[in-house]
Amino acid sequence: MSGHLAVIGLGPGDASCLTPEANAALTKADAVYGYATYLERVPARANQARHASDNREESERAAAALKHASLGARVAIVSGGDPGVFAMAAAVCEEIEAGPENLRALDVTIVPGITAMLAVAARIGAPLGHDFCVLSLSDNLKPWERIERRLDAAATAGFVMALYNPVSRARPWQFGAAIKRLRCHLPPATPVVFGRAVTRQSEQISVVTLERAEAVEADMATLVIVGSRETRVIARPGKLPLVYTPRAAAEVSA
Repeated sequence: MSGHLAVIGLGPGDASCLTPEANAALTKADAVYGYATYLERVPARANQARHASDNREESERAAAALKHASLGARVAIVSGGDPGVFAMAAAVCEEIEAGPENLRALDVTIVPGITAMLAVAARIGAPLGHDFCVLSLSDNLKPWERIERRLDAAATAGFVMALYNPVSRARPWQFGAAIKRLRCHLPPATPVVFGRAVTRQSEQISVVTLERAEAVEADMATLVIVGSRETRVIARPGKLPLVYTPRAAAEVSA
């Protein structure tokens, strides 16, 4: 089988965040598949087919790209951020496992990208400087009760939390419920960072306390970082504060 599938991370938005490896893979592709919004970020190239689809059609998109590659083409499928973080790399792997045996012989490359968690953290300092975890608040593919248990476990274990998919039109209440739950475990002054559309023209960054976090608007373009008990905020007049979590645990650094 001579075809090839590259699953490519486009980074958080700005073209400067696209890695050279990702750009090279896009250049070589005969066809590019992706969610329409992400596909718009890929420059059109002569003789390169483009296949846009809806955000919730991950399985169908992965299956179509794999079938195209299995016919001998060089195919790319794109994700925002990193394709391995709540994105298309897992969808492709699922389709390979469930699909016909010939797909396992296909040459597949996962091309990493800068995920929103890292882009937001870099904007504000070093909130991920100590142990952290990553959660999606979407209950489309897992029950909300499981999300609640994971929020409880992460907060009580002292992890900083990066929260993806906090709010959507179909899920307007989950973020507020998550914040109320975290208040049961963390102090009211715990810093919470909201990073929306980081690296894009509409970028917005704000830092609030946990007691005020529910009042801040968030959407699917927002990445939220909830600090731990050890996360600190350095105020800087006229500038965004620096938010960081010390590398050493409190009992070790004391």
